Amino acid sequence: MTSLTRRFNYSVCYCCSTPKIPSFNYFKMLDECGSAKSEANIKSNMDRLASAARLMIVSDLDQTMVDHHDPENLSLLRFNALWEANYRESSLLVFSTGRSPILYEELRKEKPMLTPDVTIMSVGTEITYGNSMVPDDGWEALLNNKWDRKIVTEETRKFPELTLQSETEQRPLKVSFYVHKDKAQDIMKTLSKSLEERGLDVKIIYSGGIALDILPQGGGKGQALAYLLKKLKREGKLPNNTLACGDSGNDAELLSIPDVYGVMVANAQEELLEWHAANAKDNPKVIHAAERCAAGIIQAIGHFNLGPSISPRDVTDMSEIKMKNFVPAYEVVKFYLFFEKWRRGEIENSDLYLSNMKAVCRPSDTFVHPSGVEKSLEEYVNTLKKCHGDKKGKQYRIWVDQVLPTQVGSDSWLVSFKKWELCGEERQCCITTVVLSSKNVTVADGLTWTHVHQTWLPGAAASDSATWFF
Repeated sequence: MTSLTRRFNYSVCYCCSTPKIPSFNYFKMLDECGSAKSEANIKSNMDRLASAARLMIVSDLDQTMVDHHDPENLSLLRFNALWEANYRESSLLVFSTGRSPILYEELRKEKPMLTPDVTIMSVGTEITYGNSMVPDDGWEALLNNKWDRKIVTEETRKFPELTLQSETEQRPLKVSFYVHKDKAQDIMKTLSKSLEERGLDVKIIYSGGIALDILPQGGGKGQALAYLLKKLKREGKLPNNTLACGDSGNDAELLSIPDVYGVMVANAQEELLEWHAANAKDNPKVIHAAERCAAGIIQAIGHFNLGPSISPRDVTDMSEIKMKNFVPAYEVVKFYLFFEKWRRGEIENSDLYLSNMKAVCRPSDTFVHPSGVEKSLEEYVNTLKKCHGDKKGKQYRIWVDQVLPTQVGSDSWLVSFKKWELCGEERQCCITTVVLSSKNVTVADGLTWTHVHQTWLPGAAASDSATWFF
């Protein structure tokens, strides 16, 4: 087949010296400092890992991580639970999207997405890090060689078949169009030649059967991943394993990087399947999953034996899970999955369940509601009786993001995370800090919740605080 890509030349720190469970005054201090500082305490960039990541997942978003044909977002939520319970603390999550920063942020508001450690946007021409999305200036400088956006604009005007994409998708290092599939290959060939004659070194990528992107020769999702891997290797933090995930033509480069596992999700587009048949059909490190989108990513994790591949959302009875060690992140995910099922009425309104809840909460300690109201944990568990099934039949989901535990004592962990609730189109989020203890309990018993403190994430507070239970 004709190549998908025509190129010129073709060719508060929790590390005090005396670890102990923070006093209640610590949680008051969090409230006084404000949720902005609490947000900053959720470490989210590559620097939080002292050594190589256990696994780095690099995934496209639209129709790969995010299934736009799944109104319940179940595959995405399944991945979220798996990642936060088993991988977040020791691994890296990278989103690699053709979307510009503006459209990327729009997608985050629409879908229950996790926060990545690294974001690669605009078809691999922009790399940012952490919650604040700090840009990689070195990558931008590298791509600016032999790139002139003005010349690209002048030459593309000569092709009436090209329709500019929205202004949000026009970036300093990318010019994007729509073009009919039957015209694409001829235009790419002619345009490549004319731009080369004007001294530019660029790459033209066609994907989705309609989108045509022009970017610097060194750009693209694959080159951005190669750059990131090289940077990590230089820092002595090359991931033990990397899994690249995609569904369309602009993901082909991701799957071409040496020593990287790759998965084409079940709903992969024809152009990517044709690329695979021509270039990687004998490569055992690249598979075509039987599952759609994020479910296909989970399948690939299991296929390549990269780590746990059973999402907590797929476990019908959490009590049947046999843990070998205390895993604070798994305890947090399990707790909120139970709470979601309770409010959706998917589990029986039984005193036994409430008793089990009380058993994992130390009644003498305090829960600080994001509104600032303070009550004992036992009082809040008792309030759960009245909210059983109150979200039945509604699009109600809970997910946690950036679950990061820090051991602060021989038998205690401080865990910070974002807890999100979605009901219909309304969503709320609070920054949550909890202390979990293994004192006087076995692994089978699970960890005891001894302190819970929450503050609203700016711009994501509930309109009615009375509806926020935990």
